[in-house]
Amino acid sequence: MLFRSLSIAIASGALVHSAAAVKAKNFIYVVPDGYGVPSQVFARDFYSITNGQGTVARPDTAALGVDSIVIGTVKTQASDNLVTDSAASGTAFACGIPTYNGAIAVNDDGEPVASILEAAHLDGFKTGLVVTSRITHATPAVYAAHVLDRDSENEIAGHQVGYNHPWGSVVDILIGGGRQHYLPSSEGGSRTDSVNLVNWAIEKGFTYAADKPDFLDVQENGTLPLPFLGLFANSHMDYEIDRNIEEQPSLLETTKASIETLVKATSDSEKGYFIMIEASRIDHAGHSNDITSHLHETLMYNEVMLYLKEFVEAHPDTQLLSAADHECGGLTTPDGYDPTVLARGQHSGEYLAKVISSYEGDDLAGLLRDTILPAVGLQGYTESDIQNWASASVSDAGSSILAKFAAEAGVNWSTGGHTSADIMLYGYVHGQENLNYMRDNIGGFRDNSELPGYVAKVLGLSLEDATAKLRSNGTSFVQKRHLLREIKKRANSIARAHSHE
Repeated sequence: MLFRSLSIAIASGALVHSAAAVKAKNFIYVVPDGYGVPSQVFARDFYSITNGQGTVARPDTAALGVDSIVIGTVKTQASDNLVTDSAASGTAFACGIPTYNGAIAVNDDGEPVASILEAAHLDGFKTGLVVTSRITHATPAVYAAHVLDRDSENEIAGHQVGYNHPWGSVVDILIGGGRQHYLPSSEGGSRTDSVNLVNWAIEKGFTYAADKPDFLDVQENGTLPLPFLGLFANSHMDYEIDRNIEEQPSLLETTKASIETLVKATSDSEKGYFIMIEASRIDHAGHSNDITSHLHETLMYNEVMLYLKEFVEAHPDTQLLSAADHECGGLTTPDGYDPTVLARGQHSGEYLAKVISSYEGDDLAGLLRDTILPAVGLQGYTESDIQNWASASVSDAGSSILAKFAAEAGVNWSTGGHTSADIMLYGYVHGQENLNYMRDNIGGFRDNSELPGYVAKVLGLSLEDATAKLRSNGTSFVQKRHLLREIKKRANSIARAHSHE
């Protein structure tokens, strides 16, 4: 009992010294999906050493990006599992409730719960979702959609642009991949209802961009027209390391354009904006145990956060928080690891799998030897390895090659799924008094469901009132409630299978 009492006192003690409420006009929330402490350590060491600060044998690693704005840690459990998925954790971050794996902004009973973005929209704020995954993926979905199953991405797309959301469109900027969920099957998409949501959104006033040239063409002095829909890929966006500059802007580019747009749109208004930005592909690299991509996605996240910290410093009416939804891959960096090996890596495993899959020649071993392995950066292989990879499936060969390269760098992956590890909480606001208030009211050890309550507090919003309004005309827009038990069971079965591959 003494230990329990002491733990509670330590966890809640910061709240005792809370100063007078600090209000903000704008809030920026960033999710580095699948990012853990080892991700940051590895990226920090790589960056420092490859930039001439110390060596592996004589380390002198300096702080990188978010290292200077740590304010706490976050617990990431789902309501039905010690290990959360992005849907349950995202719902906690967005709506302030624990829920089951697979849930998109619904509670354990399948009832819709309003997100902080929806509450902001309801109160007259401008809003944005900017990601490097499909825009219909779990994390962005929880802010503007309500479905029982994260795999209902066609339905999520409809909610996001207002086609079947009770309030119509609640998002002013939507940027990501996932174009197939907006297009009917007759036009290369995956929708079975024959609805072209891109055209529908354009008719409702959205400006649409399908690639980087479109994205640049519609900008005026670096800002976007509102509302804006950018779908830069028909599936996942490529990793930062592989990004084709003619097709897709980087996360930093989309973040800068979106922030500047929201600043301009709210400059003459008492109401500001709320935006969620997701560095999505850290997680995807963790799932595939692709250490080079994991590194470069983590470096991009730090670059984005550095830009945002400097932006917030120049805009005292804006606050910044960032926390991953969970760790992915169980990355470890044991004695003897060497991050500089990754300087040889030039492409992601996903890109290389595409190259192998599209190869129509009769010398796959030669392609591996002359093109694939140099691009991966792998040097420690034998001719026998090449022959085995040439005769294996693309998936098996790719996994084996990536594992061998990780071994050359001396790092280990423990899983192809998520873990229960706590994650870091980063936060920043201009001024020491304001920063003290942030640390007192949301710093320290937190449950993931506590974060949107803080955002609501400083923006003057009510999640409870927004939820009541969302349900005011019934909850039938959340479909298939009778299948809830089976949906829950399936979501956890898939997660466990992924973790034990």
